[in-house]
Amino acid sequence: MSCRIRLVLALHDHQPIGNFDGVFEEAFEDSYRPMIDTLAEYPDIAIVLHTSGSLLEWLVERKPEYIDKVRGLVERGQIEILGGPFYEPILANIPSRDRVGQIQAYSKYLENLFGQPIRGMWLPERVWEQGFTRDIIAGGIEYTILDDYHFKNAGLRNEELFDYYLTEDEGKLLSLFPGDETLRYLIPFQKPEKTIDYLRQLADRRPGCVVTFGDDGEKFGTWPGTKSLVYERGWLRRFFDALRANNDWLKVTTLGEAIENVAPVGKFYVSDCSYREMTEWALPTPRQQEFHDLTHNLEHIEEWPSLKQFLRGGFWRNFRVKYPEVNEMYCRMLQVSERLEKFTSGEHLTDRADLVHQARTDLYKAQCNCSYWHGAFGGLYLPHLRNAVFQHLISADTALDVADGRQAESLTADVADFDLDARKEVRVTGESFVALLKPSRGGHLYEYDIRAINHNLLATLDRRPERYHETIRQHAARLKHEAEHGSAEQHHHGGHDEDEGVSIHDLVHFKQPDLDQKLIYDRWPRKSLVDHFLQPGLSLEDFRRGEGVIGDFETGVYETALRERPDRVEVAMARQGHVNRYSVEAEKTVAFDQAAPDTMSVTYRFSELPAGLPIHFGVEFNFAGMPAGADDRFFSLSGGERIGQLGTVQGIEETGEITLTDEWLGISAGLEVSEPASVWAFPIETISQSEAGFEAVHQSVMVMPRWEFLVPDDGTWEVTITMRVDTSMAEARKDEAEVVAV
Repeated sequence: MSCRIRLVLALHDHQPIGNFDGVFEEAFEDSYRPMIDTLAEYPDIAIVLHTSGSLLEWLVERKPEYIDKVRGLVERGQIEILGGPFYEPILANIPSRDRVGQIQAYSKYLENLFGQPIRGMWLPERVWEQGFTRDIIAGGIEYTILDDYHFKNAGLRNEELFDYYLTEDEGKLLSLFPGDETLRYLIPFQKPEKTIDYLRQLADRRPGCVVTFGDDGEKFGTWPGTKSLVYERGWLRRFFDALRANNDWLKVTTLGEAIENVAPVGKFYVSDCSYREMTEWALPTPRQQEFHDLTHNLEHIEEWPSLKQFLRGGFWRNFRVKYPEVNEMYCRMLQVSERLEKFTSGEHLTDRADLVHQARTDLYKAQCNCSYWHGAFGGLYLPHLRNAVFQHLISADTALDVADGRQAESLTADVADFDLDARKEVRVTGESFVALLKPSRGGHLYEYDIRAINHNLLATLDRRPERYHETIRQHAARLKHEAEHGSAEQHHHGGHDEDEGVSIHDLVHFKQPDLDQKLIYDRWPRKSLVDHFLQPGLSLEDFRRGEGVIGDFETGVYETALRERPDRVEVAMARQGHVNRYSVEAEKTVAFDQAAPDTMSVTYRFSELPAGLPIHFGVEFNFAGMPAGADDRFFSLSGGERIGQLGTVQGIEETGEITLTDEWLGISAGLEVSEPASVWAFPIETISQSEAGFEAVHQSVMVMPRWEFLVPDDGTWEVTITMRVDTSMAEARKDEAEVVAV
């Protein structure tokens, strides 16, 4: 056979840590299984396969017959297995030591499972920085795939984006294959013949070259519309048939075979970036819209083909700036990684190697990338993925406590810059919780870890503008226009042949009606202990829209003093603020007592208020990870009276207690007040996009005890709020499961 061109087909299969089991199952049936079953019928066609560790562990446990089939194809040389960091972290988001550790751990796992040496790796989300080179080489990897976009940003032209290049850092050499963007949009969305025509043109221009396709395996069955296209309408078989019919000049091969038989083009240093869409998503939202408008306007000018390679969006790490919630997870992850490093380096000695191994596994799982960014996929906006990150971080932290010999009943407090903003926070650690307070931002409680169930009760998400919100508004305006004026127009998204599909980036689908009416943006972080002075007589509906605030306490800076006893910790915060034109001295004391390990009390004391002044004061709490829409997730008042599901809007008059219960999670969180309060409660929903379209997503339940009163003659007022967390349901369930297991 005269090989005029080599084609590498690299598939990346991934499901994130914390995703629903049904999603794994559906993706397996729609994508992973039929792809391998079809491939097995074409023994002369080879592919490169990367499966993330989070998905592969599920497959090993639940689909051993799939693993056996893949192993058989590996043994007959039809599949090259790619490695990578075990649980699919973005390398820019984890320390160097964890990059090397994850890569080495996964290569060992894959070699034991499939019996093939691991030489190449998949780079998660193709987020590249030149400094990764030495860590990847230290992990035992020889080559990886980037997008051609990376190379174009650094100055190469289309005709130079074939074969592969060497890159270097501190004397370490790594081979880089440019993934072809044209193929990513042809496969599988256009007829197979169009791919063959494209490859034939390349073979004529660059005989002997290597062209690499690297993309998500889910686009072959899981992405909307692709199951019908790829399997039911036979796209994949026609594609494989077309490759086979042209094997006199087209060789379908692997990365390893290409390395062995084709020399590198030369050395090249690639720009720090990711794939094109990711760089756009990383931009601040206003700049994202500007970038989109700019590129759209320039697409029609003659110089556009030459100009576009020099246009790039943002830097991936700025997701930690764009979304403070990403930074919270990142900083918590760094704290656990640094603690673990002390055991690894010998700074902390322990005879509990099992706990150190457990902590490392939990840490690696918590580094799974999907929760740390947001674009055309749910990612950060999916609560169950954020909850999974915290679940593993809390589990790892607790394991290290035990390995370090810390007493379970101890109560300690630390002051440090825990969120990397050059301001100090307070962390209080008890037998059953870890609490993080931020005096420099309203004295908020911004993390509350419940150790018994490894759950952060404050894994919340603010409602903020996104560029795609404009698409939602335009859709609503069009529907309103058609309803008022009538229209026979049919709105399609391109005229596609029945044998072609639509890329996920071009789909517009609404999972619920009237989403434009839910586009509300938060003016303060949706955390707990958010202090509100409000207009007297303010309505619940106005407050839901963020109106009626007349003080400067929501995000104001509190001066802080820490009072510690062996059995009690108090964080005393004070602030001189304003309510309209009046100056107010506010004291907020958050107390934790060893005798009540599941309880936190907060005492507010205001002074210097004008006697007789009408005051409307409320303290906002948010409870995350307790979803709405089910009867076993409900509010109740004193005596256990149920008053509605957690997703309902509540306006309660004069109560001393309100409790939120999630029987599925096995937790109750209650608020008691020393002075009877009215309570407002409502769900916080974001409007976001995912693979399936635009949707409303429940993020947290806002609960606010509030008081309307006239200032007493001495100008002071005081109240205490007590938060109690009860996990006895979850712990009883765990005990029962352990008894059954024994």
